[in-house]
Amino acid sequence: MKIEQIYTGCLSQGAYYVESDGEVAIIDPLREINHYLKLAKKNDAKIKFIFETHIHADFVSGHLTLSKATGAPVIFGPNAKTSYPVTIAKNRETFKLGKLTFVVLHTPGHTLESTTYLLKDDKGKDHAIFTGDTLFLGDVGRPDLAQKENGMTQEQMAGLLYESLRTQIMPLEDDVIIYPAHGAGSACGKKISSETSGTLGSQKLKNYALNQELSKADFIKELTSGLEAPPPYFPMNVKMNQEGYKDIDEVLKTGYKALNPEEFEKIANQSGALILDVRNQIQFAQEHIPQSIFIGIDGGFAPWVGAMIGDIKHPILLITPQGREEETITRLSRVGFDNTLGFLDGGLASWKAAGKETDSIPLIEASKLSDRISLKTKIIDVRKISEFNDGHLKNALNIPLDQLNEKLDEIPAKDDFFIHCAGGYRSMIANSILKSRGIHSMIDIAGGFSAIKSSGIPIEV
Repeated sequence: MKIEQIYTGCLSQGAYYVESDGEVAIIDPLREINHYLKLAKKNDAKIKFIFETHIHADFVSGHLTLSKATGAPVIFGPNAKTSYPVTIAKNRETFKLGKLTFVVLHTPGHTLESTTYLLKDDKGKDHAIFTGDTLFLGDVGRPDLAQKENGMTQEQMAGLLYESLRTQIMPLEDDVIIYPAHGAGSACGKKISSETSGTLGSQKLKNYALNQELSKADFIKELTSGLEAPPPYFPMNVKMNQEGYKDIDEVLKTGYKALNPEEFEKIANQSGALILDVRNQIQFAQEHIPQSIFIGIDGGFAPWVGAMIGDIKHPILLITPQGREEETITRLSRVGFDNTLGFLDGGLASWKAAGKETDSIPLIEASKLSDRISLKTKIIDVRKISEFNDGHLKNALNIPLDQLNEKLDEIPAKDDFFIHCAGGYRSMIANSILKSRGIHSMIDIAGGFSAIKSSGIPIEV
């Protein structure tokens, strides 16, 4: 038996490769499938099954492309609805993989089709569960993402999840290993641990959702309270996963076009494309193309693109670090942004060499901030509400980054203001969006709240 977790940090997502006697199952694959194909070829094995734990909202799955490449069937649990042929498994149905057996455990609650796959070893002993978004380490899946489609309230969905956990998962032995679809950083849960696997016994002790004494009413209240709005791209990813999508090779062929400055500018003007700069935040602050949006490739790139750009069909032109053009196009496609039109050949250096205009964002070191702060100082804090509540600067206004587009009227239009996040990544995204909306009076606090705390400036809680 071979189990490999293939974890993608940008999406906080875990896909799985399971092999026995030359047969392979892939669970919740990413859109780019070459890694799975290479693994199988290296091990002289054949991909037999593609298991989907549910119809994903936070990324575009590779199930269709992988099925096309291998002939393996795509398997969903009960109630899944798609526009293409799939195998809809029944609750407790079994699938043989070499000497191993997968057992379908229908676990609705996150979505109606949510399914956990129980893996039994060659002796028939329960070995592991692949839980998708039903059960994470430290948390469970949010119940509000699919409610509009099925006509149920989030409270009703939470009630289903309570029953699923107690009838399908909690009766299993404590030594069963949990392999979830996500770790910390995913928007699919509120309190997900940074761990990406663990035992069921440990979770029965640590995870509030598996507390035997927790009533159904209290479970529903806990699960539905404090839910932040899901990113706007989620429904569009669901639609792609239900109805189909282009092969990633086609997306790369369309997007991987090196453009000189004149071509780049012409396409931008003619198409209305968004210019996306994925370098690091310091480089962007120092110099960038006017009206471009910053979302750095080395941060939570794909989810922030989905949250801040929203429309997955919007055309995009790229400014990337040299050699990372294909990576950027691929990572955009993971969340359904398939309309990349090309990238600036030679990056910003070629733009400047052509004599074209650039812009910048002023930075201030946190150590120099104390001399500038007064009761009248305007400070925008773009961290999450929970981060803000744990400590913030006096008189700071909290506008979480994912709410910025809806709260632009709260930003000072003319007066200078300081802006920060935890470390500088999110505030630079905010700066770029504000500048694209005609607001240019920001001063970014370098290093964000981490640097602020280290500088000794008083913090309020």
